[in-house]
Amino acid sequence: MSHERVLLVDPEIQRQRRLRAQLQAMGFEVRVADRGEDALTLAAEFEPEVILLSAELPGMTGVETCRRLREWTPAILIVLNGEDHEHLSVDALNIGADDFMCRPFSMAELLARMRAILRRVRETLALRTVMTTLVYRNLTMDLVNRRVILDERPLHLTPTEYELLRVLATHAGQVLTHRELLTRVWGPESMGDTQYLHVFIPQLRRKLEPRADSPRHILTEPGVGYCFSAEPMAGG
Repeated sequence: MSHERVLLVDPEIQRQRRLRAQLQAMGFEVRVADRGEDALTLAAEFEPEVILLSAELPGMTGVETCRRLREWTPAILIVLNGEDHEHLSVDALNIGADDFMCRPFSMAELLARMRAILRRVRETLALRTVMTTLVYRNLTMDLVNRRVILDERPLHLTPTEYELLRVLATHAGQVLTHRELLTRVWGPESMGDTQYLHVFIPQLRRKLEPRADSPRHILTEPGVGYCFSAEPMAGG
């Protein structure tokens, strides 16, 4: 049975109750909120590992709630919305959400997405027995503590941004295809969802590169994929 903590944020009470019951039946510990303001408070108190956030919220919008949460919590953040509001999910991805799903979706699909993200986070932590530190030019990655230092200053990355950077950096000098990156970071079921790369690669570049339009670290191989290009200075 699972024991991960899940914060469910949804203003529609019947839908909220149904999803809460399904998650609890699967062994998750669940807290609920129906407004963004309440979600911020509960996230600080409850410290969830996963946040399921409706894009359509009264008062503080789902996108603004996502932005506020991502400023400080490392929780996995999945945005849930209706098919006619898909643009809100893309906005949320741009400010730090890890994934999104459009209603209606099956519980099996939601669990698969949650499990895939939780699994990749745990696999990253398991790397401590193989590799502890990567140092490339002005960039240092502490794989044990999941910390990134850029120009001697801590760099804040979302869990998905970190995982994407880790996959690229641990394969420095190799061109990873779109399919390889999607499979390694988002799981096999996402290998055709190139929109994830179109969102997250520019986000990483904005954080890593002095000039995002002239990248030094993450290079594009047109029509193929991406390559992390850097001369290693040290390694652990």
